[in-house]
Amino acid sequence: MRIAFGADDDNEVTRAVVGYLSELGEVVRVGAAEPWPEIGAGVGRAVVEGRADYGVVMCWTGTGTAIAANKVPGVRAALAWEPWIATGARLWNDANVLALSLKRLAPDVAVEVARAFFATPQPDPDEAGNIARLSTLEPGPDPA
Repeated sequence: MRIAFGADDDNEVTRAVVGYLSELGEVVRVGAAEPWPEIGAGVGRAVVEGRADYGVVMCWTGTGTAIAANKVPGVRAALAWEPWIATGARLWNDANVLALSLKRLAPDVAVEVARAFFATPQPDPDEAGNIARLSTLEPGPDPA
């Protein structure tokens, strides 16, 4: 598995998450010296373009990088702060990018959330119709 990872800071939490992700496969670092909007979008592009299977973004709250990643058509980034949210994001939304706070999560909790996200390999088949509708909400090409 290839996982795109980007964070706008380096601390004990980000190092713990990258350590865990390294156990799952290859970690592709994205935008290390970039501002958080570029990091989020860069991770999103890596996933959509097939350079990574999934992505993980981190910023102070996780919200900014999630918003930036979600600007990339085809990305379904979910901000999670506990394992149940991460599992639900995979099951019910087929999230392909996990967003985490690098300031408000303890390292062990951040790893636990990531573990829940990656332990849920397939979305709930009952949600397939709703998940497919998400792509119809994305803006289409400019008609001009």
